[in-house]
Amino acid sequence: MASNEVLTGSQAPAPKLGSCKVVLGGAIAQGLLAEVKANLQQLGRSPKLHAYLANSDPAARSYADWTARTCKENGFEFHLHEVDREDLEDVLRHANTDESIDGMIVYYPVFDSKRDLTLQWTVSMFKDVEGLSPQLISNMYQNIRFLDPPFNTQKSILPCTPLAIVKILEYLQIYNTFLDYGKRLFGRRITVINRSEVVGRPLAALLANDGAEVYSVDVTGVQLFSRGSGLKRQKHEVREMDGWGLEQCLPVSDVVVSGVPGETYKVPTHLIKEGSVCINFSTEKNFNPDVKERASIYVPSIGKVTTIILLRNLVRLVQNQPHANGLEP
Repeated sequence: MASNEVLTGSQAPAPKLGSCKVVLGGAIAQGLLAEVKANLQQLGRSPKLHAYLANSDPAARSYADWTARTCKENGFEFHLHEVDREDLEDVLRHANTDESIDGMIVYYPVFDSKRDLTLQWTVSMFKDVEGLSPQLISNMYQNIRFLDPPFNTQKSILPCTPLAIVKILEYLQIYNTFLDYGKRLFGRRITVINRSEVVGRPLAALLANDGAEVYSVDVTGVQLFSRGSGLKRQKHEVREMDGWGLEQCLPVSDVVVSGVPGETYKVPTHLIKEGSVCINFSTEKNFNPDVKERASIYVPSIGKVTTIILLRNLVRLVQNQPHANGLEP
């Protein structure tokens, strides 16, 4: 039986054969928070985050309360607006032109339909802390990392949860810092279970754009996200993996990331490659307890990291303001 340890320090040591390190999200969040506070001090003021709640989802309310606490504890202003969903689009359009608002977040789902996309498209990309507006999403998929080429002084905002997982992998030293930026996952094979437009698909694209071969798995099958042999392509391409399932993906993957929202879903432990890194981003536990007998590192939740990424994105929006005036495309 493998021994299990909980890692809470600032650095993750190399995995030991026959043991599993359980890495808590709070430990990773602390390092990111130090970066956020340093940048906040340089700004010399408290960024203002305005949040919009237009549903009765208890999870959304809980996330709003958690975001409010985190903001207030770390020197950010937080304002929650409870809005009728039929009025929300107009409210967001007005907020886009309000110079007192630095960043905006909408708690989804609102309509739980394609109408939610209209709301995402409404939020100005210069105030979008979630990175869901069309230009930001396009930049992510096209592997365009800055808003102002060729000067490259304004980094494009990335969606919070996918970026949180990237930062976790950096913390765990899955990224090879000896390689050039943008190629640091070269040679890694990663399985992402979930292909939602909010988390799973953006995550697969980000990891592939950083050099990994990513098996994106959902109920419709498996797709391979990759920049090709030798990373010859500038951005990832997607290929259908006909006949593939978890039986083919998991045994060859160095990292397994799962975010299936169903409480009955579990990643089959016996298929997981020994010594792999396993990360759960679902509110439900997608991994059985015996994952610790095969994984070298297990991250059971990422919520605290995602919240700090939200603040990090907000700081970046404020840093971009002097160049873009917060309004102009």
